[in-house]
Amino acid sequence: MLTFLLATLAAITDTTVYAGVEGRIHVPIPRLEAQAAIDGVLDEPVWSRAARLTGFSQYHPVDGRPAAQQTEILVWYSPTALHFGVRAEARPGTVRATLANRDRLGEEDRVEFYIGTYNDGHQALMFGVNPLGVQQDGTLAEQGTGGSGREGTDLSPDFVYQSKGRLTPRGFEVEIRIPFKTLRYQSVDPQDWGLHVIRRVQSSGHEDSWVAARRTGSTFLGQSGTLAGLTELHRGLVMDVNPVVTARAVGAPSPSTVGAWDYDGAAELGGNLRWGVTPNLTLNGTFNPDFSQVEADASQIVSDPRRALFFPEKRPFFLEGIEQFSTPNRLVYSRRIVAPVAATKLTGKVGGTTVATMLALDGKEISRTGGDNPFFAVGRVLRDLGGGSRAGLVFTNRSEPGFANQVAGADALLSLGGEVAVSAQGAAAVTTRDGATEVAPLWLLDVTRSGRHFRLNARFEGVSDRFLAGAGFISQPDAVQWGIGPSYTLYGAQGAFVERATFGTRFQQRWIYDDFVSGRSNLDRQIFLTGNVAFKGGWGLNWFSWFERFGYDHRIYRSYALERHGPGGVVDTLTPYPGGPTVRNEGLTLALSTPWVGPLSADLSVTWGNDVNYEEWSPARILFVESSFQFRPTAQLRAEGTYLLTSYKRRSDFSTVSVTHIPRLRIEYQVSPAIFLRVVGEYRSAHRDDLRDDGRTEDPILILDPSDGVYKRGLALATESDGLRADFLFSFQPTPGTVFFAGYGGQYRDTGRFRFAGLDRSSDGFFLKASYLFRM
Repeated sequence: MLTFLLATLAAITDTTVYAGVEGRIHVPIPRLEAQAAIDGVLDEPVWSRAARLTGFSQYHPVDGRPAAQQTEILVWYSPTALHFGVRAEARPGTVRATLANRDRLGEEDRVEFYIGTYNDGHQALMFGVNPLGVQQDGTLAEQGTGGSGREGTDLSPDFVYQSKGRLTPRGFEVEIRIPFKTLRYQSVDPQDWGLHVIRRVQSSGHEDSWVAARRTGSTFLGQSGTLAGLTELHRGLVMDVNPVVTARAVGAPSPSTVGAWDYDGAAELGGNLRWGVTPNLTLNGTFNPDFSQVEADASQIVSDPRRALFFPEKRPFFLEGIEQFSTPNRLVYSRRIVAPVAATKLTGKVGGTTVATMLALDGKEISRTGGDNPFFAVGRVLRDLGGGSRAGLVFTNRSEPGFANQVAGADALLSLGGEVAVSAQGAAAVTTRDGATEVAPLWLLDVTRSGRHFRLNARFEGVSDRFLAGAGFISQPDAVQWGIGPSYTLYGAQGAFVERATFGTRFQQRWIYDDFVSGRSNLDRQIFLTGNVAFKGGWGLNWFSWFERFGYDHRIYRSYALERHGPGGVVDTLTPYPGGPTVRNEGLTLALSTPWVGPLSADLSVTWGNDVNYEEWSPARILFVESSFQFRPTAQLRAEGTYLLTSYKRRSDFSTVSVTHIPRLRIEYQVSPAIFLRVVGEYRSAHRDDLRDDGRTEDPILILDPSDGVYKRGLALATESDGLRADFLFSFQPTPGTVFFAGYGGQYRDTGRFRFAGLDRSSDGFFLKASYLFRM
């Protein structure tokens, strides 16, 4: 009995243990003049002096429940680096960990550290590791869309840090060292940092959190714990010099010699510079940068021509501090800067204000004249208001001779009572073309009330048809939309087959911008019924059903006309296209996701029902399929496949309007943590029928040829496109910034859908890239 009492007393008085379930999340982190070998073995004496973070609880799919397996995090810092140790228990044979490529840990056990070095409750750097120490990193800048879990992390940025892990009989251990050179942080001394720790348990599909965070909170980072009292942090000189050498050769069939190929090659020298002016301000510069991508963007299918396709940023220079340029509507989109000659930016935080500025001179080839360099200037400031609230300003400029576009905007996020968040944004664009100037607005108001069971969201937004974001991305311009949607969540008992189920509905209306401001009726009305169920073991089921009334959108058919035939041949050409009546739609999407079953996991989404045939503005029957699988037979080999199908059939006679198939296969072999080989093959088959005025006059459709201003039948005739794209890559990347890539990519035309026997190479290219990170 005495021994038990002494042990209990020792546990109570142990001030180095911080249990999240008990609310002990304010951690006076120890500063130790010591070093530790990053070998995945927590055996150095320094680890016994670290603060111990314990008491994890479940965060996903149901928050607040005890974690099924124990996790202990050790944390301390030296004058030059922050150190984490992980001890995680797991049942034998349940840990999923492979020698994956960086950031490819989506289907593996892992531990993620969200470090808010500015302690502002809305932005953090994420450092993640799997049980073997493979790294995953990125940034999280919350936009106030919480209330049903944390927002998505941008995994594009890469940071320099060390990690090593190993499997143990009881689970796994990992060591992590994050140099202060890698971080930006406050200039005060001492200072506090925010900290969240999330553990993903792949075998159950659960996420455990050190902080007993609520999924219904208006913010995830605002619920962070605290690493308190960091002092005397030594970064030294923060100067990264990153020279880059690239060489490429692009080939195409020779126009003069049958069977011959012509290649156009070039080699270039460029470089990047990163200077930590102060602990909280970083200056980046680049000259003649290499912005080549080692893997082409995956193909996407346009299902609604009124919406633009978005492709994420992948280029290293723009990824530094990318989270500090974020706005509710994406008014800053760095991929608008296509081929910069040179660029510079300054990012960081001064007091309670985030500051981000960027200047860039783009290539002549993307200018209006082909002979001028477009100039970009971007500025963003964001002020903390306390309690998770903040307000910001943004300004962007794109200009060249004869053209200028400036956008200025303000936005705010107000967190009210922890479960209510109000996000608002307003902006104006001033565009001058050849002496004529237009001014146009954009606005957004979003109100979300989140509770453990009941959630309500209301949103009102509008973008003028004349609003141009020359340095931004607007998904759906020339539209006004409002919507309201309640949802309700039920929770199963602990251990039940159904862990969580959410049911919701949403009603929304959409106008063409001029119709809204003129008081005319709306274009579209939509009612959605949604649901998702999380099952025991990591299975998931989602459904989405719609009931819509879509009005004729004349903007899509400005280049359309009809060819009218009479006894004497062509009688008349009608311009503009007369269009048709309202189209009523209804349909259903079912999506199933599986956990890992041996070396396999899969996702399948099937959509069917009635939608709009946008090619002819008439009712259509649709079938969409999105499927994917992952196969990992060993710790080094992985295969990932996806298949997309879209099929539109006319409701009038069930003939096919269009059908597209896109299968994609990606195979990687990880030779070592720094070396991998990759092969990507993507086949695209697209067929479109002859276009006609379906269900009305049945007359053939003509389309305006912009090259000569003539309406032509040929542009509306049936088309068939079948081809294969193949990419091969050898990669050596021991650390971010130090890389060697060698790759080949080729395009091949097929003689018919999936015939393959007649593949004809239409273009190809070789590239080499070598860079080295000098960290001073």
